[in-house]
Amino acid sequence: MSQSIEQAVRSKYGSVATSGLSSDHDGVRDVAEAFGYTPEQLASIPAEANMGLSCGNPTAFAGLRPGETVVDLGCGGGLDVLLAAAKVGHRGKVIGIDMTEEMIELARKNASKTNHREIPKNIEFHLATIDKLPLADNSVDCLISNCVINLAPDKRAVFREMLRVLKPGGRVAVSDIALKKPLPLEIGNDLLAYVGCIAGAILIEEYERGLREAGFQAVQVVDTGKDLNAYAKVENQNACCSPPSVSSSNLSLVNNPPAATLHETLADLLTRYNVNDFAASVQVYAVKGAKFARTARGR
Repeated sequence: MSQSIEQAVRSKYGSVATSGLSSDHDGVRDVAEAFGYTPEQLASIPAEANMGLSCGNPTAFAGLRPGETVVDLGCGGGLDVLLAAAKVGHRGKVIGIDMTEEMIELARKNASKTNHREIPKNIEFHLATIDKLPLADNSVDCLISNCVINLAPDKRAVFREMLRVLKPGGRVAVSDIALKKPLPLEIGNDLLAYVGCIAGAILIEEYERGLREAGFQAVQVVDTGKDLNAYAKVENQNACCSPPSVSSSNLSLVNNPPAATLHETLADLLTRYNVNDFAASVQVYAVKGAKFARTARGR
């Protein structure tokens, strides 16, 4: 089942990467602003870096400092990578990780637009899954992510990798979707709901427990109170937690005609449930303690 989920996520987000959605669309820009990005931040980066997929703005609360090494788990089109790079400066480094080739290609293109068609020296991108990071132990000051960990089938493996690559004293500053209470079975069992980040989310207390069991300290998962229905501002987009539309432009997400019926079924489900009753946009905080200085992969 996990391979089916991963393939569905790859297909869906690969399609979004080539959809042309950007801050030039009012709805996409409205979603980003609803989840904490300022008009000035959005104007400072290529419009194509924002596709309305965020559920928060981790660069706003990560406390990034000049010279730090920052990793963005699931970097998408490079929105948070570019904002973080401005904060860490030329002495720092920001590394974007994404498992979707189309997203990595788009992120590199967007980064090169900021630097005379060359990717800035303090930015790099890697094609990889976030449960197997191509990074050395104890090499990262801060991990950020934006509405991506909820999509990982094995979140505990992700948490172990996060701990492994962080330096002792390194921190987590993540925006994500978590559940306030269990989902109805008809949503929770739907693969397309998972791809839309609803069924993939775990309970807030389970999120906290998973981070603590991985070895993190000072763990907090805080409900921001943001309205997840903001995604409805983006017309005809399969954005995180929004009802997928069944237009000819996004049927490429599906490999056969019957899947269109699944899109219609999910859209119907989400008209009957208010996602805010079950799920929340959360800010996730955690710190790696000094005793994990020699953490090994797969611990």
